[in-house]
Amino acid sequence: MGSRISCIFFGIIVGATFVEGPVAVEAAGHGVRSAASDTSLIPAKVLEKRRADLFALLEPGVALVRSADRMREEEHPQASDFRQNNGFYYLTGLETPGSWLVMTKGRDGSEKVLLYVPQRNPKTEMWTGRQPEMGEVKKRAGIDLVKPVEDFQADVVERMLGPGLGDAYPRVYLNFGAGRDDARKIVDAALENGRALSDLGGALSELRLVKDSVEVARLRRAVAITAEAQREAMRAARPEMYEYELEAVVEYVFRSRGAERVGFPTIVGSGPNNVVFHHDKNRRQMKKGDLVVIDAGAEFGYYTADITRTFPVSGKFTSRQRKIYELVLATQQVVIDSVRPGMTIWDLEKVARRYMRDQSKGLCRGGCDRYFLHGISHWLGMDVHDVGDYEAPFRPGMVLTIEPGIYLEEEGLGVRIEDDVLVTKEGHEVLSSDVPRTVAEIESLMAEEPQACLCRP
Repeated sequence: MGSRISCIFFGIIVGATFVEGPVAVEAAGHGVRSAASDTSLIPAKVLEKRRADLFALLEPGVALVRSADRMREEEHPQASDFRQNNGFYYLTGLETPGSWLVMTKGRDGSEKVLLYVPQRNPKTEMWTGRQPEMGEVKKRAGIDLVKPVEDFQADVVERMLGPGLGDAYPRVYLNFGAGRDDARKIVDAALENGRALSDLGGALSELRLVKDSVEVARLRRAVAITAEAQREAMRAARPEMYEYELEAVVEYVFRSRGAERVGFPTIVGSGPNNVVFHHDKNRRQMKKGDLVVIDAGAEFGYYTADITRTFPVSGKFTSRQRKIYELVLATQQVVIDSVRPGMTIWDLEKVARRYMRDQSKGLCRGGCDRYFLHGISHWLGMDVHDVGDYEAPFRPGMVLTIEPGIYLEEEGLGVRIEDDVLVTKEGHEVLSSDVPRTVAEIESLMAEEPQACLCRP
């Protein structure tokens, strides 16, 4: 069974350097220094521009964005496992729970931004960590008007949305997906006082579709971490390992390189599991001759990668596996080559299916495109399936995945290859190009010794 059946990870921590501030970690033996994300790294000017861009999409009225709350202890064992609401974070760069962002636009064109945040509570902070002072919040978010959240009800719900200011603020924008008691109170107050209601989600989705420089930088880092994890999984894979052991290799690299969390549950599907798109149980013991599909994404600074590779557990493709794999790879390359401003995801869908159908050449009964059972692409950003109009023509700054696949359930043979692509003025850039894709590249890498783990015999 060889000497790389499973891995333990304590040895790699010896000699690591941990630096406070924007957190940095240097792993022994790698020479890779990676700064973990920090909310202070979003310049206030960037946040101000995002809010200005949102104002430009709104009619006169009040836009309200609620932050996330901490998880309730009765539902989760660790109530401090907190992730901010995407819209609130995008517009404020803050991770403060229980807060409200209020943006008002008058009929005269006047614009005002207010922030309501909880006041510090030393007793709570003993459990969940220190919260920023009002002055820190102002500096980080670039918002001058910051008030205690206890004032929100009187200031906004009762006064701003009350009967006296209907002419000044005729419309209320709210994220209808929030589904919270306080959101329902706002809806009731708005309707009671004759205000029009609009979903803020559409405007936010339009803004988030085109990434600014900060977003692209964070996506690059998330992709780089995920690429390293995919490479390490290829080096570590061996027959008789369990899927969860490869999952551990992937997620060890994520955390050791500064990713806060996974962008989605890591998929490790071997043998018959490789035809299941979102197989994330990861309990099967892998066998000689299996293909394994790893679909994974590290989240860095609230942005997630999404990279998929398919490779042979034994280190060598069989003839049949290779033919199917190379058709998927060639399809992916044709689609990637088609990414440029003005194209759409639906255009890419047609390119992929036409090419796969024309090049099947008897590999699959009725044509291999019959076994390409999902879409070619999705937007990528703060969510792995990010927000945005799927009919939108490509513009520089958009980021999407390209992921053709063939799934032959009767053979237990599934192949998916997925890369992350940035649309540029000239065409495109494959952000995940550091992960081997060709058969020769994969087989060569799999012959190398693992680097991110120490392995027991």
